Amino acid sequence: MTTIVEVADRYLDVLAGLDPEAAEAAGRTPESHFADLSPDGFAARAELARRTAAAAAGAAVDGTAQRALAGALTDRLASEVDLYDAGFTTRLLAPLATPVHLVRQVFDNLPRDSERDWAVLAAHLRRVPTALGQYAETLRWSAQRGQLVARRQVLAVADQCTAWVTSDDFYGRLVAGCPDGPLTGELAAGARSAAAATADFAAFLRTELAPRASEVDGVGRDLYAVTARSFLGATVDLDELYAYGWEELARTAAEQRAVAAELGHPDVASARTALDADPAGRVPVGPDLERWLRERTERLTDALDGAHFDIPAATRRVVCRISPAASGVMYYTPPDAGLTRPGGIWWSTPPGESTVPVWRHVGTLCHEGLPGHHLQHAITLTTAELHPWQRSLCQVHGYAEGWAHYAERLADELGLYAGPAERLGMLDGQMWRAARVVIDLGLHLDVPIPAGNGVTDARRWTPELAVDFLVRVAGLDAATARFEVDRYLGWPAQALAFKAGARLWQQARREVERREGAGFDRKRFHERALRLGPMGLDPLRARLAELS
Repeated sequence: MTTIVEVADRYLDVLAGLDPEAAEAAGRTPESHFADLSPDGFAARAELARRTAAAAAGAAVDGTAQRALAGALTDRLASEVDLYDAGFTTRLLAPLATPVHLVRQVFDNLPRDSERDWAVLAAHLRRVPTALGQYAETLRWSAQRGQLVARRQVLAVADQCTAWVTSDDFYGRLVAGCPDGPLTGELAAGARSAAAATADFAAFLRTELAPRASEVDGVGRDLYAVTARSFLGATVDLDELYAYGWEELARTAAEQRAVAAELGHPDVASARTALDADPAGRVPVGPDLERWLRERTERLTDALDGAHFDIPAATRRVVCRISPAASGVMYYTPPDAGLTRPGGIWWSTPPGESTVPVWRHVGTLCHEGLPGHHLQHAITLTTAELHPWQRSLCQVHGYAEGWAHYAERLADELGLYAGPAERLGMLDGQMWRAARVVIDLGLHLDVPIPAGNGVTDARRWTPELAVDFLVRVAGLDAATARFEVDRYLGWPAQALAFKAGARLWQQARREVERREGAGFDRKRFHERALRLGPMGLDPLRARLAELS
């Protein structure tokens, strides 16, 4: 009988010809880092997922490692097919992490150290018009089938594309760092071509797609059930999760009030105002902020390594950069499969800000870096028992974002925050993720707002109310809050992943603590749990139950 490892081997081998990330995971060097974004490219990947799912269903499974692989592979293949059949992947436009953004982000990870590196970058600049043209074709194909996102998302991405090539001048700045030489002219021409293609794509969105798009932002319960199952890797009770989100808001708000009192303020809002006004807690945007980001990441690495985790030496270095190409977000890019490129933390500060109150952002740094995303990827990528597909391609938001959100609280448990101000920033992040749950479910499913919630007297969610809610309860600035709400509307149910995933990690840990009693070892639990590899929350729950 065919084993699940053989099924995964065949899947990766074929996928490597369809996807550059899969090629890297298979140990190959892809000629292009752009996937085929045409309708045929999406269809080929979906058909491969269907065939592999059928093979996996009849495969032999032996031992813990193979059970983990089987659970992860079966769940992800089903998710890929479901999202394709629902038209989600072929119409995706949102303010973050869509195919449009991934085309631009390819350049974040291309090295620029040698003439050969610049030649590779020049070749990818020439390919930008093809990649964006393919995705425009896919969006037309989807629209013809009645599969089109709301007008808000179409225009948001159009505005981002325009900003990349006007105020940000992303491609012009990208090639400006090349030393004078034989590639100078080619790079400049490639940058102009990429910028023109990006501007053309923005015009296509505004003039062709936007007039056909609906003004209704929520996707409704049917599609939401599909996306929630995919992002979480689990079937959950959405109404129970909505109630849990409100409970988390109330519980965390009480913690915030206690920290504000510790800081000597009568309420949370006045504590935030005072902390923001303190020049000692603000860092200028630019090289100073990049230095702060790098030095704080190094301190976190030193504090964790050996004492609480064993960080693989090959993954200790993290690139920390300030990026102008997004809107008020911090995000993480993992190393490549061969660990030739380090993981990276990228921070785009809100537009117009000259200094940043860093007390607000240490919790987010722990989420994106250590002990969050970077630590999880570091262990995953260096665990030899995992299949290459698990190490590099198994991406489940509920698992990854759940761990990173759990890591924000873990950082507090381990004493990584420097005083109550940074703890308040972390608690703002906890409020933010709880608010995501109630806002996301409320906007997409039109769930009523419970009376007596302590925040608002409104009974129905609107995007404007959601923005105000984030500013008031999580302390976000207005620009970031607007970006966040647009993101929730473009990625239905992705916002659930943080709280739902962290809740599972917390529940699993408590269960192991209960079983092991005085013999429980926190470091050992985390190490064993992370070495199971990424997977959906349902299979993860089953595997974590086997740890003791």
